This record gives sequence, C-alpha cells and structure tokens, in this order.
Amino acid sequence: MLSSLLIANRGEIACRIIRTARRLGLRTIAVYSEADRHALHVRLADEAVAIGAASASESYLDAGKIIAAAKQTGAEAIHPGYGFLSENAGFAEACAQAGIIFVGPPASAIRAMGLKDGAKALMEKAGVPVVPGYHGALDDPAFLKQKAYEIGYPVLIKAVAGGGGKGMRRVDKVVDFDDALQAAQREAQSAFGDPRVLIEKFVKNPRHVEIQVFADGHGNAVHLFERDCSAQRRHQKVIEEAPAPGMNDEVRKAMGEAAVAAALAVGYVGAGTVEFIADGSRGLRPDGFWFMEMNTRLQVEHPVTELVTGTDLVEWQLRVASGEKLPMTQDELGLDGHAVEVRLYAEDPDNGFLPSTGRLDLLRLPEGEGVRVDTGVEQGGEVSPFYDPMIAKVISHGPDREAAFERLSAALAKTAVAGPRTNLAFLRKLVDLPAVREGGFDTGLIDREIETLTGGTVSDETVALAVSMLSAPEAEERRYHPQGWFDPWSVCDAFQLSGDREVGLRVTVDGEEREVRRRWHNGVPVTPEGATGEVVRIENGVVALEGGRAVKVALADSLIRAAEDEGGHASVSAPMHGKVIAMLTEEGAEVARGERLFIVEAMKMEHAVIAPRDGRVERVSAAEGDQVEEGAVIVVLEEVSAPA
Repeated sequence: MLSSLLIANRGEIACRIIRTARRLGLRTIAVYSEADRHALHVRLADEAVAIGAASASESYLDAGKIIAAAKQTGAEAIHPGYGFLSENAGFAEACAQAGIIFVGPPASAIRAMGLKDGAKALMEKAGVPVVPGYHGALDDPAFLKQKAYEIGYPVLIKAVAGGGGKGMRRVDKVVDFDDALQAAQREAQSAFGDPRVLIEKFVKNPRHVEIQVFADGHGNAVHLFERDCSAQRRHQKVIEEAPAPGMNDEVRKAMGEAAVAAALAVGYVGAGTVEFIADGSRGLRPDGFWFMEMNTRLQVEHPVTELVTGTDLVEWQLRVASGEKLPMTQDELGLDGHAVEVRLYAEDPDNGFLPSTGRLDLLRLPEGEGVRVDTGVEQGGEVSPFYDPMIAKVISHGPDREAAFERLSAALAKTAVAGPRTNLAFLRKLVDLPAVREGGFDTGLIDREIETLTGGTVSDETVALAVSMLSAPEAEERRYHPQGWFDPWSVCDAFQLSGDREVGLRVTVDGEEREVRRRWHNGVPVTPEGATGEVVRIENGVVALEGGRAVKVALADSLIRAAEDEGGHASVSAPMHGKVIAMLTEEGAEVARGERLFIVEAMKMEHAVIAPRDGRVERVSAAEGDQVEEGAVIVVLEEVSAPA
C-alpha cells in the first residue's frame, strides 16, 4: 500500500479522498489556492501546500506547481480527483517522469479516450456500438453544416475535448446551426483549450446510462453495474441512481460487457466510466444503446455505486495504484438495494441556473439512516466565483427504489442553506415529481417540466414570522419558531409597545426594503397565522425558510433608499460574477428589445445578456476581458424618442 498521497483537487472530492486515504493509514497532503486558504480540505489533510492565486489556471491547473508540491512533501502518489487535471494525459506523463505514481489510468488510455472523435472510431473497431454522426477531423463550418443536414435534425454539436455539458448545443433547425456552432466552439475553447467539435444525431427519448468499470495492472477488468443519469439540465446530470429503472439482466450484461471491452481496448487501469445513450422510447434493449464517451477518472456520482455494491472505489483506486489486484472478481460483485444522488449547487434556478456566490450564512445538512452527504464546505465558508459552485452531494440508500427516493426527499426537507441562492427548492420538487418517482423519464424531462420545477417564493406569512423573530422580546422568542428556537436575542426598546395595535416595520428581505405590518398585544407581536416555514437566526438578521427556499430578513435602515431614475434610463447589469468575453454593442448604438448586448462567462459557461427594451446605448462600463461583479451595471440605455 502507498504511504503518502497528495490530492491535486479541492472541495468535496478532496475531502472524500482524504477520509479514505487516512483510514488506510496514508499521510495526506492538500494543495490550495489563495481563495481556498481556509477551506475544509486544507484542515482535513496532514499537510497543505499553497500553489498560487485564486484562478484555476494559476493553481489547480498548474501541473508544475502540483508536482513541485509533491516533491517538496515527499508524496509517493498524486490523486487528481475529477475535473482540473484528472483527464490530462500530459499531467499523468509528468507524474511518471517525476517518479510519482498517478492514481489513474496510463496517459495512453487518457489520450485515447480524451477526444470524442478518436474514441468513437476506436470503439467502432472494438465492436462497441456508437451514435451515428460525423467524428472526423474537418472543422470547416460549411462542411459541418452539410454533415448536420445529412445526419438529419435534430443534432448535437459536441466539443471533441468536452465534458460536463460544456461546448454542447442541440440544434433543431438548419437556420440555428451557425449560431449554435459558434457558441459551442467558443465555449469549448474556453473550457478545454480546444475549439473542435463533432456532430451527432440527437436520439429522441434518450436515456443516459453509464457503466462503472475498474481494471488493474494484472489484466483483470470488471464492471460494477450501471447508473442512470437521465435527469439532466443542459446536458449536466441532476439525479443519478443505481440500478437504472427498467434495467433487466440481459441489457445489463450487454452493457457491462461492452464497457469492459471499451476499457480493455485502450489498456485501461483504475476507475473509469463508459457512458451510453439509450433509446428509451421502447424501454432498455440490448440493441438500443450506443457509446457516447469514456470518463477516465472517478465520477462525481460514484457514491451511488459504492452504496449498492458495498465498495469504496477510492480504496480500490489506491490499492490498484499500489500494484495490487482488484479486490473482487465479477462473480463476487452484486447489487444491494437502490441508491440516489442529487447535487446541491449554489445557483439560481429562477434565473437560468446562473451560478451564485457568497458566504454560507447557514448550512444545515441532513443525517439519518440510509443518508450520506459528501461536502467540502462548512457554515461560514464562501462559495467562490472561481470554481464549480457545488455545495454538497446528498445521497440516499434503501432496500428498493421507492424507499431510496423517500429517504432522499426526507433528507432534502431537512437541508437548509442561506447566503448564495441554491437549487434546493428545485431539487425537492424534482425528487417528488411523479414522472421521476415512476422512473419513466428521459433526458428531456427537466426542460419539459421547468415551469413546474421553478418559481415560487417564501410566503408572506413566513416572512412575517421572521419579522416577529426580529422584534420579539427575548422571553417570547421561542413561540415564534415552529420547532422551538431557544437562542435569546435582545432587541431595542422601540419594539416594546403596549395595548392592541398594528405597526409597520421597515425590513429588508434579501436586500429589498419593504414595510411589513405587524399586530401587537401588550408589547408582544402576535404570531402570524398560516406560516408553514421556519426561522433561523444568523449574523445580522434571521433567515426565513420554506420549501427549500431561503430569504434573509433584517431590520432596514430607513434613511437608505435606492435612487429611482426618472429620466427613462434602463440599467443592464451583470447577472453573475464572471468575465466579459464579448461586448456586442457600443456607446451611441441603437438596440432593439431582445438584442444581445454582452456575454458573461462563469464556471466555463456562457450567458448572453439582452436588451430589456428598445433604446440607445448611453454608457458601456466594461470591456471584453474584464472581470465583473454580480449586479454591476454594464450598459445603460436611454429611451429613443419616436420621430415627429
């Protein structure tokens, strides 16, 4: 067994690897950027080394700095986690050249599977079925457009070096192809440094089913069954479960054998996932699935496989990297019950799922039988704009699918987050959606049900409950919390009113100032009727929680008012912290409602900001390449007078 391990990653996966490594007796070394100086993974490790500025390109993506840190600390091996350098063949080679064990497949396997076009050609030779499409090297836009026409719409444009839904666009009509191609290439260049794309036929009613494979250096290879990842948004997985709904032994055997064949075809070693797309229109069939790609690393959703197989895949990785044989044979592996995972993100589902950042004023994660939580943050920590905005993975395990989903639903009901916006309310609705519970869904489900899954707010009654908590005398506080909150909090004498009366209090609700009317009896605010949420105290206020949503309520400074523009000007702000990658207008230009003004990139994803109405551009406050804060005014429009 290895003796020491450097984890070349951050967040929840770094914490998860550290815990297994320490259980096995390995000395653990963390690396961290300036933004992660106080991060949880830094405190969990036995040692920690600073590797650079907040930008990933200057820290977690700098192979030279990571290898230098490994040499400095005497690390015997490097575990890359997922993301960052985990599928970088050059990094795997650099580790080998430095005499450091890379916990992952050989560089040749990473390279073979790293480019989707070459991987598909290789799979065809190995007898693995692949999706129809163009996987060649020519990238002339007119040629690709012609290929899309020949394949037949709808098609998918996919980054050759892609993953995680980045550099991917679905195109339904030929008139949309050019814009979609440019956007996919631009996003692919930003995310992977490679603008090349391929064109594939879009499979209607698609199911996304992937097979966990594992191989050692002694010629042994197994699969640990399947995961269904069909509940997706923008080609990114939202719900992952094992086993797949509707899977039978015949299809499982066919998929498993195809996945193992794919791994053996590239001389694979370690953990990997072979992803298939299946035609779900007539159920899962042995002749109805096709190879999409292979992820040559540990997957984000690996916990569901661990729970249904009773394995620790990180331990398997470390044992294989130590030169040991696989811990189990194919015949020894079996399925036990059902597991489901969702990813809790700092993002705003009601605003196009834009990433959200900020301090975690409140973080309450669930516990209980059959519930597992993997996280890399704590209450009081920051969700940084520099990295993936995942807060935690919530995973449930039960004797069957129904029990697993019930446990997951209950776990999410116990979860609470305040500070950045999150997808918690969205996840709660999704997990309880009848189509999801029934298991008969495909990758288009979320897009079809988006109006059902988003929208809503914390009720006025629960906000009023929060106001009561703000203003209640210390001795009366507990009655205003459904679960009995006992933390005393003194308030100013201004709220000590006598008699029966109604008063208006100026408060801020998520930063927006408003007046809330409250009824008082003998100096005590009367508990509002109909409040179904709860209220939790945080620094500088309280948080009203309801249905997975959270709003911060605080006493307002009535002297502070936002000035209203009476001159007909419209301010267009950055929707998130990010980088302006394209400024599409200029001062003096006349624009129409819906016209794109600028494009902001965050988390390697693009967001085009459009004009809210017709107008003339009076001011542009940012240029291409600038980093901008969420809410910063980038363009100011003035009204254009109608001709006389």
